Amino acid sequence: MHYTAADIDRVKLIVGMEVHVELATRTKMFSRAPSPACPEFDPHDKGDIAPNTFIDPTVLALPGALPVMNKAAVDMAIKVGLALNCQIAPLTKWDRKSYFYPDLPKAYQISQYDLPICFDGSIDVPAVDDKGQVDLDAEPTRIGILRAHLEEDAGKLLHEAPGGTPIDFSIADYNRAGTPLLEIVTQPEFTSSAQVVSFCKQLRNICRFLGVTEGIMQRGHMRFEPNINLHLTLTDGKLVKTPIVEVKNLNSFKSVQSAIEYEFQEQPRRWLADRREMGRGTKQTRGWDDRAEGGRGATVLQREKEDAHDYRYFPDPDLLPVLVDEEWKSRISATIPELPLARFARFMEEFGLGKKEAAALIDDRDVCFFYEDTIAAMKDLGISHARAGKLAANILLQSGAKRANERHAEIHQLGISPRQVASIGKLREDGKLNNQNADELFGLLCAETATPSSASSSASSVANPSSVLSAVEQLAQSRNMLVVKDDAAMGRWIDQAIAENAQAAADVKAGKAAAVGRIVGAAMKLSGGSADAKTLREAILARLGAG
Repeated sequence: MHYTAADIDRVKLIVGMEVHVELATRTKMFSRAPSPACPEFDPHDKGDIAPNTFIDPTVLALPGALPVMNKAAVDMAIKVGLALNCQIAPLTKWDRKSYFYPDLPKAYQISQYDLPICFDGSIDVPAVDDKGQVDLDAEPTRIGILRAHLEEDAGKLLHEAPGGTPIDFSIADYNRAGTPLLEIVTQPEFTSSAQVVSFCKQLRNICRFLGVTEGIMQRGHMRFEPNINLHLTLTDGKLVKTPIVEVKNLNSFKSVQSAIEYEFQEQPRRWLADRREMGRGTKQTRGWDDRAEGGRGATVLQREKEDAHDYRYFPDPDLLPVLVDEEWKSRISATIPELPLARFARFMEEFGLGKKEAAALIDDRDVCFFYEDTIAAMKDLGISHARAGKLAANILLQSGAKRANERHAEIHQLGISPRQVASIGKLREDGKLNNQNADELFGLLCAETATPSSASSSASSVANPSSVLSAVEQLAQSRNMLVVKDDAAMGRWIDQAIAENAQAAADVKAGKAAAVGRIVGAAMKLSGGSADAKTLREAILARLGAG
């Protein structure tokens, strides 16, 4: 029968995800060569590593070189598995996955086939609305984790020389070859691109909180591979399942969403043209080219995807199986920190934060840790736990977020330390700073700090809290930012502001408390910004008998 686009009645998107996480161990999965996924060897701020410098005989598969398992990588895999509610296999083994490609020195990859180390888990993915925005009022969606298995990464081909110099050949760079890789495979339970992106963000954040990866996607620390197909319901009742397309090595949330949406539009057209349906030998591997089709982006065919038997899996004869007992699991479980969604709930309960505030503070691991360090520093200065949480959130999400946006950075990268932020909060609580000057002082501390906050934070953590407070207060005093504590002067400003705003004063006396804002503004202007708006408001209301 000849079908046309008009014969397609309904289209349902089905997506399963494969996510490759480079584990941040010091050495590679089966050799002692340094790993580029470890920030100690690849600090990410000193340019690219010269090709083929993180190698040894095992990485290059030289004759006589034998693999030795990296136990730290296994620990990290178990840690991720437990965080994703997975079963941990009591017995797991290593398998050889054979295929030839120039960036694979052995012509096979050591992986896990039938006995993955983690299996049968789940993750709660925050819901998204029709616009793709996280819907904090809706229940999250539970997505099944089919498996998470360990393997070694391949190398990569460089099509330009280091520094971007054009070349007419390719460089086989084995720096990445052998890096520990955890492949996380979900059930095909996603039904929208926005839902997939929500999952990707959640998983990245969990792995970063666990400390198993830096999660810098531009450097390949996490690579997302959606497996996409459609269920087409035709007008005659027939159900067509299109062949699965696996889009390889996506390293941004935008490309994940764009690739899925492209396939959602394209697969019905492909089926109308070739009538191919899902089945053995029909899966395709495609790449994403964001410059294709005039910059709109498109997936590009790479190869027809192999089935499992094509890889000729068999147990690796050079590696012993791994036995994971309860003691091992318990030891790893004890190292799992509070995860993002648990922190989200706690921040709202303990500090009275709104959902948007709490969500913003857990969205990035380093920002979250900076926030919690600020709370601890405020408590050292005598501010109560509950008040410190709210005050720190206000400062970071207002003064911090504003400057982070201006500098295209994250809050923890601004240069200011948690103890300095806490000092601003303490001066604000003591009535020594008004809101405007507190914000300006925050900016000054960012500008005056020459090193990133990761360094300044560690330095300030060992400093005497009172000495940091004293230094911050001295800076504020040198810039005439401190609130003037002159009751007589404040009385004059209030009297003049009331006189100049007689109608507003009458409204306040009549019970319209909102009208006090005009009088407060006038008094602040008379003070030259040296008064505290909160103190002025309370004094004006008391003067007008409305306090």
